[in-house]
Amino acid sequence: MFTLACGKSGPPLPPLVKLPAAPANIVAERRGAAVDVQFTVPTANTDGTRPANVERVDVYAITGPESITDDEILKHGTKVAAVSVKAPRDPNQAVEPDDPDAVAEPPEGEGLDQGTVAHVAEQLTRDALVPYDPATEKSARVKTDDDGDDVPRPLLGPATAVPSRTYVGVGISTRGRKGPLSKRVSVPLVPPPPPPGKPTITYDEKAVTVTWPPVTASGVVQAPASGDVLPSKPIGVAVPVIAYHVYDLAQTTTGAPGEPLGSSVRLTKTPVAVTTFDDPRIAWGEKRCYTVRTVETVGALAIESDAAPPDCRTLADTFPPAAPKNLQAVSSEAAISLIWDGNTEKDLAGYLVFRGVSGGALESITPTPIQDPHFHDGVKPGVPYAYAVKAVDKAGNVSPESNRVEETARE
Repeated sequence: MFTLACGKSGPPLPPLVKLPAAPANIVAERRGAAVDVQFTVPTANTDGTRPANVERVDVYAITGPESITDDEILKHGTKVAAVSVKAPRDPNQAVEPDDPDAVAEPPEGEGLDQGTVAHVAEQLTRDALVPYDPATEKSARVKTDDDGDDVPRPLLGPATAVPSRTYVGVGISTRGRKGPLSKRVSVPLVPPPPPPGKPTITYDEKAVTVTWPPVTASGVVQAPASGDVLPSKPIGVAVPVIAYHVYDLAQTTTGAPGEPLGSSVRLTKTPVAVTTFDDPRIAWGEKRCYTVRTVETVGALAIESDAAPPDCRTLADTFPPAAPKNLQAVSSEAAISLIWDGNTEKDLAGYLVFRGVSGGALESITPTPIQDPHFHDGVKPGVPYAYAVKAVDKAGNVSPESNRVEETARE
């Protein structure tokens, strides 16, 4: 027995709207009166397809309590930046998550490449410091009982939370649709700590050493440099703790006092409690400029000071190699062979061999440095000779003399 069924086709379904995934790896760092926000531009949509249907990334900021909702951030926050992004020509021509990248049509147009790390900055004006209060959007009525009297409320102590400003990023599609918000990141709005004094630079063959005077400020605690201090937890408002970040400046000119221009690279992964830092990146002839910022941590939030005046040095190799060791002489017929332990310096250029009649001054018998740690010298038999060796580096620095040896060639 067969049963027949008939159906009625409905209207066509609208195409699936692809929205960009949330910007990833968002970080906000406050330095003086400015906040630097960094994030990664989305490369995929919320369903995992690529490339992301994203035309730009908007960054919002709001000052207020942690209980603020995403909708309140977008409605009442400040859009501090709109970063243009290369977008797909046809957002519907996205490839599946498991498809190779070569299959995807590359985005085009102006703006950053998808997957790029973007940086935006906000200057903290007076308006940025004014908090948004969700309660002002509701009735300000005082809660009463049935008789109209005020309901007694518990007394609240002083607020202990550090005032902060919160940042989020959101991808905007080619049709102006918002994707999901990034995670929230916050910076403190307390006054920044004072910058340290101008650093001092010294260096040797192994590292550049940057030192600076410590910051001492009222109410600020220098972070302990060792484990000799027992941990403690203050009651009430958190006591700020001071440490430092060290930066390598790409340019050496300065703008406002204490504020260097040009790009910089932070060399300290985490703030250091001591007032010295070793940079092992030795490159002779390269000019290095360093600055230091004070880092004040209050609770879970950190704020950096303005930059200290930078100090600069051009790294010059004035350091001679070590003296060659274990020089030995072996006599043979009308010749003396020398051998010694090779030096290990990376910039070694070679060796100079010195010879003299026993008891007399030594003179170089190699006009240019030789590469190998051995030398064969043809000499008159029966005459005692003295030898020594010096190492030379590529900058022309000459080492101290090796141990001296004496030998006489056989006839």
